[in-house]
Amino acid sequence: MKFSKLVIATYIMCGSAALNNLHAQAQLNTAAKDFKFIDPTNMDKSVKPGDNFFEYANGTWLQKTEIPGDKTRWGSFDELRDRTNKAVQNLLESVKNNTTAAKGSKEYNVSAFYNSGMNVQAINKLGIKAIDPELKAIQAVKTPAQLLDLVTSLNRKGIPTIINGYIGPDDKDVTKIITQFGQGGLGLPSKDYYTDKDENAAKNRTAYIKYITDILIASGQNKIDAAKNAAAVFALENKLADASFFPTEMRDPQKMYNKFNINAFSKETPNINWANVFTKLGIHGETEMLVSNPGYYKALSKELTATPIATWKQYMLFHTISHMSPYLSEQFENLSFEFYGKTMSGQKEQTPRWERVMGVINGNIGDQLGQLYVDKNFKPEAKEKMLELVNNLQVAFGERIQQLDWMSPVTKEKAMTKLNSFMKKIGYPDKWKDYSSLTITKGNYAQNVLNAAAFNYNEELKKLGKAVDRMEWFMTPNTVNAYYNPAFNEIVFPAAILQYPFFDFNADDAVNYGGIGAVIGHEMTHGFDDQGAQYAADGNLKNWWTPEDEEKFKAKTQVVVNQFNSYRVLDSVPVNGELTLGENIADLGGLAIAYQAFKKTEQGQSNEMIDGFTPDQRFFLSWAQIWRGKATDKRTLQLIKIDPHSPGVWRAIGPLSNFEPFYKAFNIQPGDKMYRPENERAKIW
Repeated sequence: MKFSKLVIATYIMCGSAALNNLHAQAQLNTAAKDFKFIDPTNMDKSVKPGDNFFEYANGTWLQKTEIPGDKTRWGSFDELRDRTNKAVQNLLESVKNNTTAAKGSKEYNVSAFYNSGMNVQAINKLGIKAIDPELKAIQAVKTPAQLLDLVTSLNRKGIPTIINGYIGPDDKDVTKIITQFGQGGLGLPSKDYYTDKDENAAKNRTAYIKYITDILIASGQNKIDAAKNAAAVFALENKLADASFFPTEMRDPQKMYNKFNINAFSKETPNINWANVFTKLGIHGETEMLVSNPGYYKALSKELTATPIATWKQYMLFHTISHMSPYLSEQFENLSFEFYGKTMSGQKEQTPRWERVMGVINGNIGDQLGQLYVDKNFKPEAKEKMLELVNNLQVAFGERIQQLDWMSPVTKEKAMTKLNSFMKKIGYPDKWKDYSSLTITKGNYAQNVLNAAAFNYNEELKKLGKAVDRMEWFMTPNTVNAYYNPAFNEIVFPAAILQYPFFDFNADDAVNYGGIGAVIGHEMTHGFDDQGAQYAADGNLKNWWTPEDEEKFKAKTQVVVNQFNSYRVLDSVPVNGELTLGENIADLGGLAIAYQAFKKTEQGQSNEMIDGFTPDQRFFLSWAQIWRGKATDKRTLQLIKIDPHSPGVWRAIGPLSNFEPFYKAFNIQPGDKMYRPENERAKIW
């Protein structure tokens, strides 16, 4: 089990070099006399601001910047993540030779995990034998019941296949923890990849079948058997995909909320005895479950007997090896990279090994790595300054709610209650996870991954029957990101995001409010986007709107959908306005709220020029700067299908084209390409 719940999060967050000494090894010297927070050399002033503000603000940077060979996208967020990762690398190198740390301590576990991942010779020598017990268990399966026992056993080791579950608050009673199940079973990113008819989709499917074949050959099968088995595995996945939801469907929390009695649901899925599944998962005393897509499990139940056990065993063999490939010998790791990295995303070369291992450590014992990061890099004054900014944005948002001309007083009151109930988490958890019972060794990388997954699984099991821990974090402190969690009605900003270009103590307010201010406002607005607005102040999924206000809100969100549906990437591929709606609403709100808060500052009320730009112009340039980025064509096509965020160019341009203060700051006029008539502009929060 893992927390994979709907957490409405932004992927390009606030950042702050709010810490003057943060990342001394890799940090930009923002205190230098000649440092430019808005660097004119990145701009292309030959572009008219009203035609393409993204190009105007970032054009020269876009022209001169190449995507690194080991990346599929590169921009402000990626540059910040790269600096942060290098700081973490220094931490890893500093602890890797620690011989005095007590077993189970953060220093011991992080150093042992890192050493095991960096020991390529030992990993290659062990090869696929690293998961020999799991492979033998697959070969022993003879019946559908034994298959389900295998599935639950692998699930407890962190290897997901056809049954994907997690443990978390009940959306309609968030004071209670409940076991929840989502769809799964697919090796391609989403249902679209199995159903789309275009040439690129067909090429991806062909490449995927080859990848399945190559994994099976590497496991010891001859080419003829591997090809036959790969075709059967892919045919099975197609049946599971047919019963799966598209990403857009999964954005409806009401549709995804289906509560069942365990025994009653077993009758709807006759080949899945859920009471037995729960027992095998280590879950006892629970009688209810939430299922996001009941149709998936009904189809799965049918296939458990309709599909031959021999095919199921090949399916389990492939998915187990594929999931574990990044932790096995270079032969398997390279096969995984060739398909998921090169073919699917356009990545030219592997990310450095230290960075890959660091990511694995962060995903498995993230609290221990994060604690080391915070101990060395995070300063209390950063948290204080960030909280001040959050509070300023909260006041500005409240003012905007009170000023809305489309919302009734009764709904405004409930909106204000929700806004004022936000829990604010900044930097790192107040309480760190205890890993003393976890066994990590220096000699077996794959086993460390399995041990950590089993440990985290058991930690999730402990939540059942207990009060919801609202102090829990779902991101590590060294993650450059942020999120809004509707069940807790909280906004969360990890330490690593508090850096330039999003925030810096040395920057003027226009830069900070256009950067981190917009991100804070973005996360706040997630509580009021098309999904978040369905959750009340107490975190429960329940309607707090009057029918009239709800209809007005839906009409306003449709304007946003239509706007983003009109945008294109790679000249002809449309942005999915339905899939990206929540993030687009949050961007629109984040911009407006941050600007209103900025106008309360001394700089916001002045006309003082810096480097030839007014305060308002610097605010909007900072906004465009944080969305600066580019991606490989393959990654762009992949993200259009699965990413709830619009491409950076449209995240920058879309909200601005609806915002009157931007028009005034840069004298945008009818005839300019970004100009939208007043009656066509999206205005919500």
